[in-house]
Amino acid sequence: MSADSAAARTDDHEERGLRLVVVLLGLTVVSGLIDAVSYLGLGHVFTANMTGNVVVLGFAAAGAPGFSVWHTLTSLACFLVGAAVGGRVAVRFGGRSRRSWARVTLAVEALLVGGCAAVAFAAPDATGTTYTLIAVTAFAMGLRNATVRKLGVPDLTTTVLTMTLTGLAADTAVGAGAGNRSPRRAASVAAMAVGALLGAWLVLRHGLGIPLLIAAVVTGALAVAASGRE
Repeated sequence: MSADSAAARTDDHEERGLRLVVVLLGLTVVSGLIDAVSYLGLGHVFTANMTGNVVVLGFAAAGAPGFSVWHTLTSLACFLVGAAVGGRVAVRFGGRSRRSWARVTLAVEALLVGGCAAVAFAAPDATGTTYTLIAVTAFAMGLRNATVRKLGVPDLTTTVLTMTLTGLAADTAVGAGAGNRSPRRAASVAAMAVGALLGAWLVLRHGLGIPLLIAAVVTGALAVAASGRE
């Protein structure tokens, strides 16, 4: 087989499945679900949005009621460990098939979040459940964020929106911009809001297990369907 034929087959392999833009928007919805679970159900801590978590840590350290230094430190530490593991995975797989790399990482995230759902269903009131859910979901989000960072799809971080909103405003006609990526940015903001809304509704009415299960199923489906093309 010629080199050109092999390259064509590789490109065809990478093209199969959902574009990464669609996959990352789906993961942004999942982030909204995860943070609804963690903030509303695990003691006012974020496990996907570390920007908010650093602020929450300051609140907790100042003694503000309803916040826990240990919960927040657990989330931050496990997120950093997950991101470090994700960085190593990126070094190992980053030069290979983008599609396979994304699928493997998302499959691991789905398994971790699914395990959290099982814990939430089996022992919702157990002493260690809160710390288990914080630690495992934060690790999973760190792993994912490291992967998304290395994939480098513009304006789709899946967990934070500050720069996305900044770009959305700065690139409008008012900001003297062309607005080339405004639809993508607006879709990212909408995806996060939808995930947070759905997650909050489910947590307040049905507890933690169902939104975690939905997050795991959605992530698993995206893992199966992801392609390597933006």
